[in-house]
Amino acid sequence: MRIVKEYDERRNEIIDTAKKLFITKGYNKSSVNDILNEIGIAKGTFYYYFASKEEVLDAIIYQTTDIIVSRLEAICEDQTMSCDEKLLTAFEALNVEEQGGTELLNEIHKPENAMMHQKSLTSMVILLTPLFQKIIESGIEAGEYKCEYPKEYMQLFLSSSFTLLDDGIFSNNEIEKPKLLKAMITMLESMLHVEAGHFLHAYQTFRQN
Repeated sequence: MRIVKEYDERRNEIIDTAKKLFITKGYNKSSVNDILNEIGIAKGTFYYYFASKEEVLDAIIYQTTDIIVSRLEAICEDQTMSCDEKLLTAFEALNVEEQGGTELLNEIHKPENAMMHQKSLTSMVILLTPLFQKIIESGIEAGEYKCEYPKEYMQLFLSSSFTLLDDGIFSNNEIEKPKLLKAMITMLESMLHVEAGHFLHAYQTFRQN
């Protein structure tokens, strides 16, 4: 057990150190040697855990998204919530800033970290689609939603949501953003064949309780 713990501790130390460097120095300007010097380990030790700097980046992104995934898994398993409540709570759980990822998010949004940004968005869609799909399928079984392609629709919805609402891609002002959110809610209602205003009403009711 101690060997496993030491392995995890060292691996997490590399991830945490790299994350700090990527935030302060930038991903492209940080090298494997920078990480080694910061921790004080040999190059061979680094490559025992990671094949490249890009692999460390993948681990950092996974660590950030894993927090959100865990929250969504708990929401999916909550038997006290309706499908509408699960869906709305799941969307609220997507706020990365609440997960302590504000600094990393700011770094990802920088133009020089385009690859880091793309990897983050891709990871979110891949990991979260099955969870939203599960909620939608529960709603279909309960007769609340009608949707022929739950997986594909959630891929489309999450991809467009993360892209259009991402200030690092589109700079939406205070007038445009509410309109965009309303349009996306309307699109979701159309995807699930519920009446217009269904989710807005559900959200207002959900907030009052």
